[in-house]
Amino acid sequence: MERWRSRADPLRAGNSKVVLVSPYDLGRQPFALAEPAALLERAGFGVTCLDLSRQKLDSIDWRETVLIALHLGMHTATRIALEALPRVRALAPGARLCAYGLYAPMNAALLRARGIGEVLGGEFEPDLISAAQRAANGAPDTTPAGAVIRYAKVEFAVPQRAGLPALSRYARLVLPDGGERTVGFADASRGCKHRCRHCPVVPVYQGRFRAVPAEIVLADIRQQVAQGAQHVSFGDPDFLNGPTHALRIVRALHAEHPALTWDATIKVQHLIEHAALLPEFRRCGCLFITSAAEAVDDRILALLAKNHTCADFERAVALLRAADIAFAPTFVAFTPWTTLEGYCALLDAVARLGLIENVPPVQFTIRLLVPEGSELLKLAGFRELLEPFDQKLLGYPWHHRDPRVDRLQQQLQDLVGRPETQALPRREVFAAIWRMAHAAPGGIAPLPANDHAGGPIPRLSEPWFCCAEPTSQQLATF
Repeated sequence: MERWRSRADPLRAGNSKVVLVSPYDLGRQPFALAEPAALLERAGFGVTCLDLSRQKLDSIDWRETVLIALHLGMHTATRIALEALPRVRALAPGARLCAYGLYAPMNAALLRARGIGEVLGGEFEPDLISAAQRAANGAPDTTPAGAVIRYAKVEFAVPQRAGLPALSRYARLVLPDGGERTVGFADASRGCKHRCRHCPVVPVYQGRFRAVPAEIVLADIRQQVAQGAQHVSFGDPDFLNGPTHALRIVRALHAEHPALTWDATIKVQHLIEHAALLPEFRRCGCLFITSAAEAVDDRILALLAKNHTCADFERAVALLRAADIAFAPTFVAFTPWTTLEGYCALLDAVARLGLIENVPPVQFTIRLLVPEGSELLKLAGFRELLEPFDQKLLGYPWHHRDPRVDRLQQQLQDLVGRPETQALPRREVFAAIWRMAHAAPGGIAPLPANDHAGGPIPRLSEPWFCCAEPTSQQLATF
């Protein structure tokens, strides 16, 4: 298989500067800025990293910038980037524009129409450096129309994080007793073996995944520990796409930093298939695992191609509880197939399984997003449920055939978004959601008791969701 390696080329780079911009990355210090920054510096470029979730557009010097590369790793980031684009152009009118990340190829036509010259996906590093070299030399853009997506393995560099805001400014680990820890962020892989229909990874990677070498991951964590990290959050779409790779990393991590704790995202299917690893994960410092459960309705799970059932979800809850690892499931609570009764069944399952404290209230308001290129568009009859593509929303709007479902989703979103609600304990917010949901079909039901219901679990301080609509505050960050 073809491999690519960056090489220093100062004759091409000169003193030219590249600005890498992350509009939003779930409160994480972005690997997708820090790692290409190291490669670009190795190639002789001056690099400035700008994280719009923590910095303002005018907080850096834009002079002598030849290329601005926007990392569009999720829907929220893409919406923010498009809002910020006119201001970016005004600050560096002579610079070329490039976009990379999962949501770049999915929105290639729109991005090019907005003046983005190059759109990159997959293993983007060689094309990003080529774009910087062409910009530095004033060479014409020779990339084809649409997006360039590559899968050839690249030789990663240890991320250059010095140019980003301090870890203390990013999401923190909140412990059940209210204590907090500084969090470091690492990616051990990119892409995913699986093809869940609603997932933004699938249109780009098509069932592929690429491992970041263990020595790179460990060196990246080592430098973050030196900067104060006490916990590491792995940002992989699925940490167990490569179970041997994951186990090698966490064993070495625990041996070098025995007090360091960590969390990761793992599919329900993989939690069951690799259940034997869970006790060792706990021994090596795993505090909690996030998993995209999405629904408890087997028909919806099948339509989303999640490759697990509600019974599997309940089995995963039991396995993690037995391993003493907290479970943080995420949901797409509202879909075109959701019924009021089905939504109440989701709340009932969360309460019955003792997960009320495990789920951020925003998770109970998430509405299915359908971006351009989504595998959902291949479902028979699905397009009939959608309205035309909306360039402002970057997706296909849909309205439920039962208007009460849409009304409930909006009411819950308004409830959860209130500052006074956000200050309440999760259990109190859940009780309010429960009441509103059961009132929608005209019923009343008491919350079920559960012997497993416990207190708060370890969690990150920023509970946003990668496939949610951005808030007005997020859109105003720049």
